[in-house]
Amino acid sequence: MTAPPARGRVATCAYAVYDPVKRRLTLASAGHPAPLLVSPEGEVATVEVDVGPALGTAHGTYETATYGLDDGAVLCLYTDGLLAGSDEAAHTLRRVLTHQDRALSETADAIAYALADEQAEDDAVLLLARARGLSDDQAVHWDLPSDPSVVAAARALAGRQLAAWGLEAITFETELIISELVTNAIRYGEGPVSLRLIRDRHLTCEVTDGSNTSPHMRRAHDTEEGGRGLYLVMSMSYRWGTRYAARGKTVWSQQSLPSRTE
Repeated sequence: MTAPPARGRVATCAYAVYDPVKRRLTLASAGHPAPLLVSPEGEVATVEVDVGPALGTAHGTYETATYGLDDGAVLCLYTDGLLAGSDEAAHTLRRVLTHQDRALSETADAIAYALADEQAEDDAVLLLARARGLSDDQAVHWDLPSDPSVVAAARALAGRQLAAWGLEAITFETELIISELVTNAIRYGEGPVSLRLIRDRHLTCEVTDGSNTSPHMRRAHDTEEGGRGLYLVMSMSYRWGTRYAARGKTVWSQQSLPSRTE
């Protein structure tokens, strides 16, 4: 039996994931103010998303909303403290956001100056993010059969793609990461299984399967032959994690790109 949460220990949360390959934004809200979306032309609209209960208040379900974003669109997330329940402040925020000719840092400063309130009793947080999609040659995707024999083929596919991108210097680490993630997806997950590589500021490896079972890193004993896969992924990655969809999950890893030399 779980004890009820202590009074006052609640938090709102807005969670957003942007896929720069598909140019698609997915959001969910736990009692948080709806974000604003600014088109490249400066039109401001409220993001329509079903708002679930705040974290710590109740057991509830959370629905996601998905939007396609044009390059240059801006997502604006903020806390209640920024507007303090004022319709005038909400109007001011929208007015400032229409100026799409400014850098995001300039827009953030303009919002802060326009809405500054020394008498405010609540903290204010503002986050602006501009969408930037990737070109077709920056990502590659493969559907894989849910069979252990496909792991070697996945490594070979990745190796050829890294060579095409001029990233041979990180081939060994990338192939090892892919081996571990694809093996885990086949052994512990459900089909279908897919692999995606994305080359941007980092190299991102994503392995998706149809199970919602979360992978857990553990400390393997010296006498164990397995149990070190996720530790190796963590050790060779700039960062890594798991994200969930309505069905299935994606385990991803990011690596730093090798320095270019003349």
